Amino acid sequence: MIDLRSDTVTKPGPEMRAAIAAAEVGDDVLGHDPTVERLEHRVAELLGKEAALFVPSGTMANQIAVRAHARPGDEVILERGSHVLQFEAGAAAALSGVGFWPIDGTRGTITPDAVRRAIRPQVPHCPQTSLVWLENTHNAAGGSVWPQDQLDAVAQVAHDADLPVHLDGARLWNAAAATGLSPARIAHHADSVSVCVSKGLGAPVGSLVVGTRAFVDGCWVHRKRMGGGMRQSGLLAAGALWALDHLLDRVGEDHSNARLFAERAAGLPGVRVDLEATQSNIVVLDVAETGRTPIELATELAKRDVLLVPFGVTLLRAVTHLDVSREDVARAADVFAEVVSAPAATGRG
Repeated sequence: MIDLRSDTVTKPGPEMRAAIAAAEVGDDVLGHDPTVERLEHRVAELLGKEAALFVPSGTMANQIAVRAHARPGDEVILERGSHVLQFEAGAAAALSGVGFWPIDGTRGTITPDAVRRAIRPQVPHCPQTSLVWLENTHNAAGGSVWPQDQLDAVAQVAHDADLPVHLDGARLWNAAAATGLSPARIAHHADSVSVCVSKGLGAPVGSLVVGTRAFVDGCWVHRKRMGGGMRQSGLLAAGALWALDHLLDRVGEDHSNARLFAERAAGLPGVRVDLEATQSNIVVLDVAETGRTPIELATELAKRDVLLVPFGVTLLRAVTHLDVSREDVARAADVFAEVVSAPAATGRG
């Protein structure tokens, strides 16, 4: 089975499992799991920030950031396809009473002028803007990467208006690999960052919220309220530390493999791929003109041992990761071509 549904499907290999088994642990809820502390220090250092907090998931990391920056009734400016708006089950509204002001963007990015226009006036009739939210790489836009000068300029607009900036960096490691910039440089103008260790890095569980020491101390309380304390979570942190030591430098291989799949798919009748947006390890395929739905195509692919995920009314998504080789991706592209080219059950081609 060639599983391209997500980079979250990776499984820890023998060396990572050995590191997990050998981990020194304590009780992180009581504040002294030594392996968690090492991971938090390492990630904060990589991002050029003062502190980090290990949490179970990227959604929790994002929701902690929302809660830390915004009050009930406040509003967050973001790009319309952002993960925190589209794929987190309305958590910001349900948990924090916070709303979103979505901006139409280009490949997941928004402009400084658009952000400037979206900031609410300080009048009692409007919700108050409390945060500007950026996502890099951008999942729904096909793994596209922010141009650094544009990201910096948007952050400057926010800061000129005394607004903090949060960077959803679930795939920040991919953004770094794609641009050649360090994670610290990409995140330099963000007041807080969320990063995931269970996607491109292949660790089994976890994300981190990163920022100033005062900000992270506040996030610790929100993690507690959301039930995110994990006791002997050094077992999980050890996997993440091993990944940072051994897998960080290979993330770019996934980008090359995604490009191979994207270019092969883009040449198929009825399939549209935005090759300019395919800048990391995600490929979004518009299959509307094939005459079949994403679910129908995904079902046929699965029968041939290739897994893709339906990603919208006309979209399929493929994500490369460390558990699929270049040969696997080439084979998946062949199978995708066979399925797309085969006559549909309705007789449509």
